[in-house]
Amino acid sequence: MGEERMMKAGRIVQNAYVVRDLDAACAQWHRMTGIGPFVGGVEVVLDQHHYRGRPADPIRLRGVFVQSGGLNIELIQLLSDGPCAFRDMFPGDAEGMHHSAMFCDDYAAERDRWSAAGYPVVSEFTTGFGVSICYIDTRPLFGHFLELYPEDPIIRGMYRQTVEEAEGWEGKQLIVPWR
Repeated sequence: MGEERMMKAGRIVQNAYVVRDLDAACAQWHRMTGIGPFVGGVEVVLDQHHYRGRPADPIRLRGVFVQSGGLNIELIQLLSDGPCAFRDMFPGDAEGMHHSAMFCDDYAAERDRWSAAGYPVVSEFTTGFGVSICYIDTRPLFGHFLELYPEDPIIRGMYRQTVEEAEGWEGKQLIVPWR
């Protein structure tokens, strides 16, 4: 199956960046682009992590979503040191664009389609609300990873909240919590 068919299965909804200091990055992104507020900011543990098909330590991070027009942007501060897709792209303290994300109607089929096309799953884990998500190594194709989400009401709700917060934002609180 060709790369053109794979992209028709979903659409890119997010670009995500690994940052060294989440609070400083939020302030800088706001100062330079005017976007805000940033939603989230608390520590998250991604359990049942499999790194390159083998059980691995959970991933600990802090992250936020922010809306920029029709595009969601995620900033991620990695708190754990174990092997994972984030460390594959940015070892040590390096930072930059890590992945684009897309929803899939059939998560397992879409994950397997990318893998069969030669783009391996590097990290797959379960969120705190029980949903599996993965990062696929699409660096040879895109220059960064691809994150796949299943269609899920909680994840869709996170995207919806980010849009709503941006529409009503008065500029007072730079980082707001998830509802």
